[in-house]
Amino acid sequence: MTAHKPKVKMNTNQTITTEKKQQTADDLRNYVEKMAGGSGNKASKMLKKVSNGYISLMLNGKWEAISDEAWRNVANQVSPKEEWQFVPTKCSNTLYKLLDDSRQYSNCFGILANEGRGKTFGAINYGAENSNVFLVRCNEFDTKKTFLLELMRVMGLEPYGWSIADMMRNIVQAIMRLENPVIIWDEADKPGDNVLYFFISFYNMLEDKCGLVMMGTPHLMARIERGVRNNRKGFRELWSRLGRKWITLPEVSAAEVAEICQVNGVFDAMEHARIYNESDGDLRRVKRLVHASKRRA
Repeated sequence: MTAHKPKVKMNTNQTITTEKKQQTADDLRNYVEKMAGGSGNKASKMLKKVSNGYISLMLNGKWEAISDEAWRNVANQVSPKEEWQFVPTKCSNTLYKLLDDSRQYSNCFGILANEGRGKTFGAINYGAENSNVFLVRCNEFDTKKTFLLELMRVMGLEPYGWSIADMMRNIVQAIMRLENPVIIWDEADKPGDNVLYFFISFYNMLEDKCGLVMMGTPHLMARIERGVRNNRKGFRELWSRLGRKWITLPEVSAAEVAEICQVNGVFDAMEHARIYNESDGDLRRVKRLVHASKRRA
């Protein structure tokens, strides 16, 4: 028989630096004061696997007996997570102008950009800054019903117990009561034709009452233009309601990537150039490369 070699458990965690311990202790002190009313004992009951004794040692600078694992456990619970900072680009600014136009004047647009250029992130930020912006993120598995259920959810409407016709009527009635609403089909190249046809239905029922925006990659353009050429049901009507024109958002520039890196904690100009060259204009890739650069540092 061949003897099995014992498995060796490797510790890949880095040693916690003094600066990190001090930051975690400061975050813990803030947590105790704000979340536990200044009581370390109460805080220990609110945190997982953190005793009152550990809290006392951390806050009083007696760190010798505290393991790195304990420091990580506390940091994961009390230290704020670093958030990715949004930086406006020419792409996002153009999107904002189009959404503003659609919302204020009830216009319809077909907007295109390659993947990772910030369409969804920009639309989410626009919705956070403006009222009555309803963003529906489409999926390959969407049916007519799941699409309407998602639209009702983002509108804050009760979605249960209705037929598709009932849901459409309730959505339209709710939209008619709002000031400057806009509905956005995000990733519209993903769902089936039946979901795209809703664009026609909403246009017919809400013309001059609601902005309608369809966003996707160039695959959406190819799909609809192919449907128009082949005279497929509904595609000529859809193309007409989009104004027979696609609006393509601009690509992200090297200067914009450099600013994104700078705002998110990478300051070296050589790193900015490397990240831009490796990202292929994809802001998701930029985010990952920034994270990797900071980890290396």
